[in-house]
Amino acid sequence: MKTARRRTLPLLLVPALLLFSAGLLAGWAGASAYPQNGQKPLSAPVPPQSSPAPTPIPGPDKPLPAEGEGAWSLLLVNFETPLPENFSVPELTQLRRGHAVDRRAYPALQAMMDDCRAAGLSPLICSSYRSQEDQARLFDRETQGWLDRGYIGGEAESQAARWVARPGTSEHQTGLAVDIVDLSYQVLDQGQEDTAVQRWLMAHCADYGFILRYPTDKSALTGVNYEPWHYRYVGEPAAREIMDGGLCLEEYLAR
Repeated sequence: MKTARRRTLPLLLVPALLLFSAGLLAGWAGASAYPQNGQKPLSAPVPPQSSPAPTPIPGPDKPLPAEGEGAWSLLLVNFETPLPENFSVPELTQLRRGHAVDRRAYPALQAMMDDCRAAGLSPLICSSYRSQEDQARLFDRETQGWLDRGYIGGEAESQAARWVARPGTSEHQTGLAVDIVDLSYQVLDQGQEDTAVQRWLMAHCADYGFILRYPTDKSALTGVNYEPWHYRYVGEPAAREIMDGGLCLEEYLAR
């Protein structure tokens, strides 16, 4: 009887040992699915999605895209051409620091800013959409500055209008214009053109549908002094023709 029990005991232990070993292996496998710091594992990376095909640029013998950009993105606003009486504030996309732009121009603006930063630069939007009231305050302040310099009445207003548009004649009221400066040089003067940000923007803005709105040699046509920081959305086809041809918006629309 003793001999029989001694022979049976190991046979009973074998299944138990196998089950115990399997439990340990399962426990090790489960623990290895989490990092040692107790945090849950990161999700599996999302497979890259294919980028949409770029919109072809119409040639000179082709019409503008069917989206009808000409009805809004080519709106002319200057010292001789105020906003239409029936103009309504566009639907805006809110940006950081209280700025906003026309929602239709926002994707292009964001792409331009992102690519400029990807080039190692630091662009900063310092002005964007303005209401009628905002524009009036800026114009009054600029006029007062010229009055303080000794100009009188209409002379002060005329000088002010060279730098700040009269209410109702500012592109900023359309939501299509932004003033962009270099983070390292936040001064609105001609020195802005020598910054790395402005050199990049002047070379690439047309790729995103923007133009340098007030070139250095077009003041007689635009009514505004040279502003190497003011960019206006007009749509990519028009922007390429304007920038490549050395035109201002007035010249482009007058052809």
